[in-house]
Amino acid sequence: MTDNAKPTLDPITVEVIGAALSSIVEETGEALVRASYSTNIKERRDCSTALFDGQGRTLCQAEHIPVHLGSFLDFIPMLLADHDPADMRPGDVFIGNDAYRGGGTHLPDIVLAEPIFIDGVLVAWTVNLAHHSDFVDRAHAHIYQEGLRIPPIRLYQAGVLLKDVQELILLNCQVPRERLSDLRAQMAANRVGVQRFQELCARHGLETVLASGEALLDYAERKMRAGIAALPDGSWRFEDVFDNLDFDEPIPLSVTVTVSGSEIALAFDAPPQVRSGINMTRTALLATVYYIVKSVVDPTVLPNAGLARPITVTAPEGSIVNCAHPAAVNGRVQTCQRVADLILGAIAQAVPERVSACTNSTCTVALFSGTRQSGPDKGTYWVYLETIGGGGGARPGADGLDGIHVHATNTSNLPVEALEVEYPIILERYELVDGSAGTGRQRGGMGLRRVYRATEDCMVSVDISRNLSRSWGLEGGGPGGHGGYVLSPETPAFDRGKGILRAGEWLEVITPGGGGYGHPAMESETPEGDKLAAE
Repeated sequence: MTDNAKPTLDPITVEVIGAALSSIVEETGEALVRASYSTNIKERRDCSTALFDGQGRTLCQAEHIPVHLGSFLDFIPMLLADHDPADMRPGDVFIGNDAYRGGGTHLPDIVLAEPIFIDGVLVAWTVNLAHHSDFVDRAHAHIYQEGLRIPPIRLYQAGVLLKDVQELILLNCQVPRERLSDLRAQMAANRVGVQRFQELCARHGLETVLASGEALLDYAERKMRAGIAALPDGSWRFEDVFDNLDFDEPIPLSVTVTVSGSEIALAFDAPPQVRSGINMTRTALLATVYYIVKSVVDPTVLPNAGLARPITVTAPEGSIVNCAHPAAVNGRVQTCQRVADLILGAIAQAVPERVSACTNSTCTVALFSGTRQSGPDKGTYWVYLETIGGGGGARPGADGLDGIHVHATNTSNLPVEALEVEYPIILERYELVDGSAGTGRQRGGMGLRRVYRATEDCMVSVDISRNLSRSWGLEGGGPGGHGGYVLSPETPAFDRGKGILRAGEWLEVITPGGGGYGHPAMESETPEGDKLAAE
């Protein structure tokens, strides 16, 4: 084969290499989880892994957390804009998290990227992200109050740790021991990614692997276009609101979804960005759109950059769904969740049989922190982040799932045993909320109730949504229940979800339920619905 000749590919080879790429990102993800130190990663799995080609296009992303794609999308392109690939060497590792100079979506999500070289040529990147639960007690009025901003910079150079860079990062963290251990776990995961990709190239040949990557991008595009073409042409608009404890009135949001042949366009309308952490960067918006469109059009489409080619997204610049510097973004996932259901509401007008009713539309957060007052770690600072699931939306032929994470998030809950061993907190109740499910031919999923009792004084921040609005049903289904929180009688009132729990006091967090599907009096109208309902 000449230098300019392309290898001849067959479908079996492309499928084998595609499966190998998926296996690499899943293995690197497991390595990150198993090697990590913090409960947020080792137990709740708040992390993601991916492979990119040399140009920064997504080859494959592990099935972890959809919104993390937003932190991956621009990271390599921004890195390549600042760093000449000709100056890169094997063993270089780049770190970054910034929402405006680093392609990120919020500062706790720290990305590590390592170039992969074959015969001295940079051919791909292994990339991982871990949510470092560290930056607490912040005002979240603008990005400078949310933590340390890191553009894509070297953490390792030719395999040698740049200690000054690491010390600068750790000095700006509140729990540096956890951060150091988790960064080392991210390094270990990337080493797995480099080794496995190099092994794949040695087995099949570099040209074949790279050509298969291009073929997989094209295949994802063809499948996405075919799925879109199966939808009816037309334009559908849907409105909803965003609400949480920062706002006295709900914020209006809307989207218009237009299908034309094999392409789909989504045009968002939203008010200007606010002095609150709910603002979304454009990459967060794109990650949410790609996830939800893929889910509706064809869930089997490969998770690579090819699926985005038929999708056009527009939103007002400087709005809460497409914010500009220096907007705060820490709680952006709350808005991502609402945007995902907003898109479902629009598409439901065209193909109601393909979508669910509204989910709980949020990622309820309880964040605890304090200084240990007893034990061998007395005097050290601790941070415990918990994201809590809620009700899933009812489906055309089945009830909504109870107590689950939905859409842009996909973390596990922290087991009670791990929680009570690691932190000065006791979980007194953990249960489904009776009456929180939207009524319907198929009911919505039920929300969750978790009751935390502090055994030492600690600061608490609760981020809830659907406290003013409710998750809507479809085809006559009823809305889900509200989200909220309750304090023990002796606890002073929180200020917009933020306050102090003293030893012995408790906090009850209630998450929203999902909307129902179909009027409760209706019977299943399709054989498929009968079958699912029976199951």
